[in-house]
Amino acid sequence: MQVLIVKTSSMGDVLHTLPALTDAMQAIPGIRFDWVVEENFAQIPGWHPAVDKVLPVAIRRWRKHWFGSQQREERVLFKRELQSRQYDVVIDAQGLIKSAALVTRLARGVKHGQDSRSAREPFASWWYDQRHEIDKKQHAVERTRELFAKSLGYQKPQTQGDYAIAAHFLRDVPQDAAPYLVFLHATTRDNKHWPEGHWRDLIALLQPSGLRIKLPWGAEHEHQRAQRLADGFDHVEVLPKLTLEAVARELAGAKAVVSVDTGLSHLTAALDRPNITLYGPTDPGLIGGYGQNQHAIKASNGDLASTSAEVVWNRLRELL
Repeated sequence: MQVLIVKTSSMGDVLHTLPALTDAMQAIPGIRFDWVVEENFAQIPGWHPAVDKVLPVAIRRWRKHWFGSQQREERVLFKRELQSRQYDVVIDAQGLIKSAALVTRLARGVKHGQDSRSAREPFASWWYDQRHEIDKKQHAVERTRELFAKSLGYQKPQTQGDYAIAAHFLRDVPQDAAPYLVFLHATTRDNKHWPEGHWRDLIALLQPSGLRIKLPWGAEHEHQRAQRLADGFDHVEVLPKLTLEAVARELAGAKAVVSVDTGLSHLTAALDRPNITLYGPTDPGLIGGYGQNQHAIKASNGDLASTSAEVVWNRLRELL
């Protein structure tokens, strides 16, 4: 059976789709997947053993200059590749009008998705041949697992979902490497940031432990923050700019991770690494870290500044 997945973004949402592939792979021998995903996250689907082809799409970039000649040519080439294969099943796991209208509608195969009561954008269901009711009162991973089970005709397992990507990275982790932590300090929204002073307090509390701390970053302003956090501490390393796969390798080798609410926190969960995630205004219940050894610290008033370094250090000591 050949299946096309439409799940374009964000990083966390793409990662949350992986356990559904594992379920399907175990339920239906020989099933294989192609996957349409935003170009920035195109590395992720290929880490899963059931994925054959990744079809990068650039809807976010195209929308900025929709009628530009380059954008039109890219869309024509994408449509040609998308329609080059007939699929047994097409699963739109995004549930948005843009994904349904711009991608799912064009694919060749029986199209499945959430019904109008379940989809994030109800009108997206217009483009599906088969519509499924999915319980909203469950974690995003479980919602997607349920959608795949109903679309492909098997019973959703009652066990915890398996991302099935940790082995891809763990085989390359040196067995004799010195233990280290990774601090994921960067996120997109200001109210999801933990104050820099709190990060430095936590770094200072860890100094006697002998553990090294690694700080990844993406954009230049995140690089500058990482340098400020590391200033004056010999046990802190600001990493060079890395690809997503290289960041995953650093996370896979970590003894533990401390993170704010960011896509890389979900990648940590997918790699089964012990992780403490700090939440301010967002509720971790339905979209938080899913997996083994995932721990949430939720600010009682929604303000991350109220979560002290000592609180995080005490939880971290339990993990270590």
